[in-house]
Amino acid sequence: MDKKFLWGGATASYQCEGAWDVDDKQPSMWDVYLHENNLENGDIASDHYHRYEEDIRMMAEGGQNTYRFSLSWPRIIKDKEGTVNEKGVAFYHRILDTCHKYGIEPFVTIYHWDLPQYWEAEGGWLNHQVCAAYEHFAKVCFENFGEKVTYWTTFNEPKWFIVNGYFIGNYPPGLQDVQKTMYGAYHVMYASALAVRAFREGNYPGEIGIVHSYTPVNGVDDSIETKIAMRYADNYCNNWILDTAALGEFPIDLIAKLSEKYDVSFMKQEELAIIKQYTVDFIGLNYYARTLVKPYTEGETQLIFNHSGKKGQSKVVIKNWFEQVKDPNSEYTAWDTEIYPKGLQDGLLEAWQRYQLPIFVTENGVGVREDVSVECVQDEYRIAFMNDHINAIMNAMDQGVDIRGYYAWASFDLYSWKNGVEKRYGLVAVDFENNQVRKPKASYYWFKEMIASNARLITRRKFEGDEIK
Repeated sequence: MDKKFLWGGATASYQCEGAWDVDDKQPSMWDVYLHENNLENGDIASDHYHRYEEDIRMMAEGGQNTYRFSLSWPRIIKDKEGTVNEKGVAFYHRILDTCHKYGIEPFVTIYHWDLPQYWEAEGGWLNHQVCAAYEHFAKVCFENFGEKVTYWTTFNEPKWFIVNGYFIGNYPPGLQDVQKTMYGAYHVMYASALAVRAFREGNYPGEIGIVHSYTPVNGVDDSIETKIAMRYADNYCNNWILDTAALGEFPIDLIAKLSEKYDVSFMKQEELAIIKQYTVDFIGLNYYARTLVKPYTEGETQLIFNHSGKKGQSKVVIKNWFEQVKDPNSEYTAWDTEIYPKGLQDGLLEAWQRYQLPIFVTENGVGVREDVSVECVQDEYRIAFMNDHINAIMNAMDQGVDIRGYYAWASFDLYSWKNGVEKRYGLVAVDFENNQVRKPKASYYWFKEMIASNARLITRRKFEGDEIK
């Protein structure tokens, strides 16, 4: 492994900061959605807003050399007019300065889902004006923090917040409308290109990419019907983000299929030209599981996700496109997430062959229920999970893939959207019942030793069908 390889953890502003109304921060769409629906919220979360120095020091003490975190738009910009909140800017300067104090490379996400409510009230990502507002927000970030940041990403997981917000309806704003999903998807990818343009035109140091919730697609067999279903699934899961950000074009077969039933006239030639010209420098891939599909058989579209932690509740069927299926030979978490490290190796090879861009594995982890009242959580399952997925990364690197970093999700336990704090991902335990006290888990110490060994500590193995020597 390269000595400069980035080893760290990742968080998101809404999920860890708390301080939801402190220092002139405005409400985000998530603040309002969770409060109005009386759901568990991130008002306090991990209280990273007040404990960031402790958290970053623990990263450094754990051998980590990088920290991936996001900037809160409603903490930095006060209103639709774009007024800058200097207290919010000062907070992120403190985080960046603390990172540099401890030798931690910041890896900064501009947008990780927390849209200001003042824009959600105007239609959110359905409103074309939000693209320009996002560009302004990005410029404020580049201008204020550009000298302290080398790695920027425009968005975290457009697929999740657009599809869940406008198509599935289980995230704010809770809509189920294909046409509106198309508007939102287009606006986000256009906004991403506007941020890349602003970054390039401003001649800021460093590089800019995008982060995608990557689920490489496998099929149940090699039939033509299955391959067609796989292409539909790949367009739905991956290609509208990665092709657009990396190659500068939406998949034309996806647009052609959608145009049979829906309006595509909102895609303006001059905006598509900007998307084409301003592609990313690298891609960040968040990997938790693959997507295994078979051809569509019958029934209406169903998109059911498991927020309860009781196995067997999730189901994905897109009418006339594909059905997602479970591999009976695989292990699954309580939240129906398949544990399949070979999918990461295969997906890294596919992404490298397709885009020829440097890759960071920007999230990878396993969410479980844990008793954090003990002195040290003995999370051997997380150690095994990380070992096997880092092994998959090394296998892909052996085959020539340019991978430059690995980020565990998460640096410490945090609020997990509609799964609350019950679903724990952290290398460090946070006791939400006891003043957010931090205690490193066994995985934290394992990760430290693994980094110190320059990944030689990893138990290497080939996956079935591999040709790695």
